[in-house]
Amino acid sequence: MSGATPHLVLDRLTRRFGGARAAVDAVSLEIAAGELVALIGASGSGKTTTLRMVAGYEVPDSGAVLLDGRNITGLPPQRRGFGMVFQHYALFPHLTVGQNVAFGLEARGMARRERMSRAAGALEGVGLGGAEGRAVQSLSGGEQQRVALARALVIEPPVLLLDEPLSNLDPTLRRTTREELRATLLRLGVTALFVTHDQEDAFAVADRVALLSSGRLLQVGTAEGLYDRPSNREVAAFIGRATLVPGRLDGDRITVALGGASRTLRAAPAPGVAPHGSAIAVLRPDALGFSPPDGDGAWPGVVQERRFAGALLAYRVRVAGDVDLELHSTVRDVHAGDPVWVRVTREPVAVVA
Repeated sequence: MSGATPHLVLDRLTRRFGGARAAVDAVSLEIAAGELVALIGASGSGKTTTLRMVAGYEVPDSGAVLLDGRNITGLPPQRRGFGMVFQHYALFPHLTVGQNVAFGLEARGMARRERMSRAAGALEGVGLGGAEGRAVQSLSGGEQQRVALARALVIEPPVLLLDEPLSNLDPTLRRTTREELRATLLRLGVTALFVTHDQEDAFAVADRVALLSSGRLLQVGTAEGLYDRPSNREVAAFIGRATLVPGRLDGDRITVALGGASRTLRAAPAPGVAPHGSAIAVLRPDALGFSPPDGDGAWPGVVQERRFAGALLAYRVRVAGDVDLELHSTVRDVHAGDPVWVRVTREPVAVVA
C-alpha cells in the first residue's frame, strides 16, 4: 500500500463449514483509506465468505476484522455501519428511487425532510440527480446499480462492500457502468472492497486485486503486477491468458525448447524460484508475435485456430506435440493450417516454479 495507513484490516480470517478444509484459510489483507480492492477467484474460492465476514454476516472461526485499529469482529452488521451493494441490488419495487435511497436513513431515525435531502444529494453524486420520484421498475440495469450504490453511500459508511455488483448487466452496459463506478468511488474517496469472478471488472475498477483460491490468498497487487509478475503457477494460469512451458533457468535467463528449437529468454523469476534448474516460463499472448521464416529466436509451428477479436486477431499455434501458443496480432493474412514462426516480442518473461 506504499506506506499508507491501513483503514480496514483482515487479520488471518478463517472460516470452516463442517468439513476439515477451511472455506477461508487465514486470509490477511490491509486496505488503505480511499483504496478500492477487488477480491477475485473461481467459484468456491472463498471470496463471498470473506466479504460476509467483513460485513458481519458470517462469524469467523478465528482471526479478526479491524477498522482503524479497532477490533470489530464481534459487532453485528448494523453496528459496523458498512455500506453494502448486493448482486441483485435488493431494491424495493414499491418505493420510489428517492425512498429506496433514504431507507437506511429512515431506519436510523432521521427526519423525513433531512433524509430526502440527503437522498437527493446521493443520487446527484452517482449521476441520477432529479430521479427521486421515479419508479424503480422504470430504470435500466445500470441505473438500478447506481441507485443501490447511492443507497449504500448515503449513510456515509466507513467502508463500502460490493458483492458481484456488475454481474447482472449486459456486456456493453457492464463496461460503461464499471467505468462510472470507479469514477464515482474515486470522486467520493470511498474505501471499497468488492467481490467479482470477472477479471476485467476487477482490473477496470480496483486499485489492487487480491486473488483467492481454495480459501487461500495467493497474491495481492496491482492488476499489472499479477499479470506480469505472478507469484506462482496458479496465479499465472488464472490471471489473463498464458501458455506455461517448461524450461531451464540459469539466473536471469531461461531456455525453452519447442518444436525442435531451443531459445534463451530474459527471465523475471517469481520470489522463491530456485535460481538454477527446472522452471516454468509464462508466455502471454500479447508478448508473442509472428516472425519471418527461420527468424532469429523463433519457433516453427502451424496455425490451429484464427479468431477475430476486434482490433486484434487471436491465433492458436501448435509449436511442439500438444503445446499450443496463443498470440494476439494485427496480422490478418494468416489462416488455419498455415506454417508460421513465433517469437517472444517482450522480455523478460515471468518465470514460476
